[in-house]
Amino acid sequence: MPPASNQSDPRTYLAEERTFLAWIRTGIAMMGFGFVVARFGLFLRELASLRTFPQFDTSALSVPLGTALLVAGVVVNILSSVRHVRIVRALNTGAPMVTKPSTMGIIVALGLAAAGLAMAVYLSRELAAK
Repeated sequence: MPPASNQSDPRTYLAEERTFLAWIRTGIAMMGFGFVVARFGLFLRELASLRTFPQFDTSALSVPLGTALLVAGVVVNILSSVRHVRIVRALNTGAPMVTKPSTMGIIVALGLAAAGLAMAVYLSRELAAK
């Protein structure tokens, strides 16, 4: 026999916990990728200064882009925490849960798609210039 409400069903809380942890993983991945992007520009500059490799045309874009991704990861973690607390409180009070598309998910997906597209355009221009 199914439970009378979502409030008494532990699967609802566990599903929310899994969603929260998925958002935390997304935020951590964004922070890690931002760190790698920021450090890659510095790595290329170091290689160019050693003069053992051909001169690289390093862009000043890697540090700001990497920092932006890192900050976006922090924002995702903060917003996911706020969302998780709000949903658990609603579940505890028995408030009806209205399902709708995840605004934060859509924003993160579109932002990462835009960043990926910008990097693809940048890399294609770099390759075409050489």
